Amino acid sequence: MKEMTSNKRIEKPEIVQTESVPTATLYAKIPAKEIQSQMGLLLKELSDELRSQGIKPTGPWFTHHLRSPGEFFDFEVCFPVGTPVKANGRVTPGEWPARKMVRTTYHGEYQGLARGWQDFMTEIQSMGLQVTPEIWEVYLIGPDTTNNPGEWRTQLNRAII
Repeated sequence: MKEMTSNKRIEKPEIVQTESVPTATLYAKIPAKEIQSQMGLLLKELSDELRSQGIKPTGPWFTHHLRSPGEFFDFEVCFPVGTPVKANGRVTPGEWPARKMVRTTYHGEYQGLARGWQDFMTEIQSMGLQVTPEIWEVYLIGPDTTNNPGEWRTQLNRAII
């Protein structure tokens, strides 16, 4: 297991250079209070469209938030793909950018993600880094893999300015 920070919820952040990856993307802007009821529906809509186009994801699903969530979640639900998706309805082709990012992995249930992000931002500030307003959450291990929330892992990413 990677080294954990003192709070034991996130791993020690690292700076990485990401590669450009094509994605299938579904944009949504929803009230924060509706995120739990809407996320599964958005993921199903995107998954159904990929299936109808005969495209299999090449990795775990993720969200790309255009800004930190507040009253609204202004974001995209995405899957990395090897075959370009055709735009249909709310599903469009997209891209995970080639960028220098700071990354950590949060351990635990989704209800604790906000605290995980606070801890991550504290670590980013202590590293002296400036980041863009965008955030990326990659759902590495979740309820589709295990019923034990203690085993869930979410990768947190911020692009470095």
